[in-house]
Amino acid sequence: MPDSAMKRLRRLGLLLPVFSLRRDHDLGIGDTLALRQAVDWAAAHHVGFLQLLPINETGADSSPYNAISSVALDPVLIAMELIPEIDSAVIESESRAFQESALVDYPPTGAAKWRLLKRGYQIYQATEKQDPEFDAFCQAEQDWLVPYTKYRWLMEQAGTEEWDLWPEAYNSAEKAERWLAQQAGAEQGMRFYAWVQWHAFSQWRELREYAAERDVKLMGDIPIGISYSSADVFFEPQWFDLSLSGGSPPEKVFKEDAFACQWGQNWGVPIYNWKALRKDNFSWWRRRIEKLTDVFHIFRIDHILGFYRIFSFPWRPNRNAEFLGLSKPKAKKLTGGRLPKFHPFPDDTVAHKKSNLAAGDEYLKMVLEAAGDSEVVGEDLGCVPDYVRPHLAKLGIAGFKICHWEEAAKGKAVPGSEYPECSFATYATHDHESIPALWNTLVGMLDGPDRKGALEGLTLLSDFAGLPKGKDAKVYGHYDPVIKWALFESLFQSRSNYAAIMITDLINSCKRINIPGTVGGENWRYRLPWELADMPEALQVECRRMSELIHLSQRD
Repeated sequence: MPDSAMKRLRRLGLLLPVFSLRRDHDLGIGDTLALRQAVDWAAAHHVGFLQLLPINETGADSSPYNAISSVALDPVLIAMELIPEIDSAVIESESRAFQESALVDYPPTGAAKWRLLKRGYQIYQATEKQDPEFDAFCQAEQDWLVPYTKYRWLMEQAGTEEWDLWPEAYNSAEKAERWLAQQAGAEQGMRFYAWVQWHAFSQWRELREYAAERDVKLMGDIPIGISYSSADVFFEPQWFDLSLSGGSPPEKVFKEDAFACQWGQNWGVPIYNWKALRKDNFSWWRRRIEKLTDVFHIFRIDHILGFYRIFSFPWRPNRNAEFLGLSKPKAKKLTGGRLPKFHPFPDDTVAHKKSNLAAGDEYLKMVLEAAGDSEVVGEDLGCVPDYVRPHLAKLGIAGFKICHWEEAAKGKAVPGSEYPECSFATYATHDHESIPALWNTLVGMLDGPDRKGALEGLTLLSDFAGLPKGKDAKVYGHYDPVIKWALFESLFQSRSNYAAIMITDLINSCKRINIPGTVGGENWRYRLPWELADMPEALQVECRRMSELIHLSQRD
């Protein structure tokens, strides 16, 4: 593939979590081999990039946005067949239990994969000649790999990633270092986790090259924060302010979440000690970005607003219930006078706005420098200050255009022809309903108390797509192919360099990937009902129609 082809920016993307993919003997979750097949499918249909969720190793809640390491990749996404020491017959035997699984079931899937990995490592250890590439990997990656493997082995001993619940003997970095030095099995245990990461990075780096050869870009995702229960926070606490938890301000959209309505979302991620990071030339952030670009051509910064200022809580999420329903004076009594607010400054004065903008400018220029030739997209949704989007445009970072949220006047959507080229146009993120679900939800609300809001939403969607619209609810019927392709066509033909749909949009599914403000349930567990290549014939016809529309929109 010529370099000039990969440099082409105008592309159509598909949001497709790796865990959602299927293939033969996949152990109940998508992996790098399934993603390789998805790359082939994308290339055949002129899909220019595959938008993935974060792929760092997660904790017990399996949320991709709650990683235990800023660098380590998730072992559950490793294709076991690509590890020479793991017998294919054993993989096939293990996979039988997952053939009919409708959702990802992380505990049994993880257990099966770890069994195979440990068996493979035992065989690897028994070989007389060790692979020099493994030793080279350990040497090259030691600055993050050593603390990660220590943390991972300590997790195994304690049975949890929550280091503040670990035994007194090793519940701080200093004590852990002393304790580890006394444990006979620690060194070999840590080497196993390094071996797993070697295979993970090897597979993802090869996959990046494979996709590039087929003119398909892989798009990663980097959360603004890192989990409190992580190797980074445990071994490098100097980069964080552990007295504050990052989150987002109260929003009306979370009607069923009383805490979010009153106080906001408390994500529990520590905020950054930017002063300390600056003194070290932002080495932690540079490392994080550089490792991400090892495996992705494009990456999206989740909650890029956090580089300017971030909404912060003076308590961790496990205390949220204490504050639900409390007045601000009563809440202050529990916190020593502090309340949730934007840090370092709210956007309430010209001086504060200027300071926040200057901070964002410094930090994002550092990110762009670390990213090199990789493309950067910024998720700039939520409570957005007026200075953010012009600044992102100046830096060349594509911000989001949620088509039915871009309102030119009452009932009039901003046409896609007026979007800046440096933007990312879509109808939804992984936190939202699919297009068919959104449309039918709004239609279903027309006979209820939220009729006005439903009409406004349907009117903006219809206006953007060039569909009939009006104040008469009878204009709006249930989702059908006419509506689908009108919405697709307007999106694809927008001026935005990046335009994307979700896999659920393409296959007319109303399933959710995640519901914000909730934990567990079906979140992060969505699986396709079949392999991409085995779609029902009716959907294959629609995929071919999508390819034609991509060509007509000059995105191929």
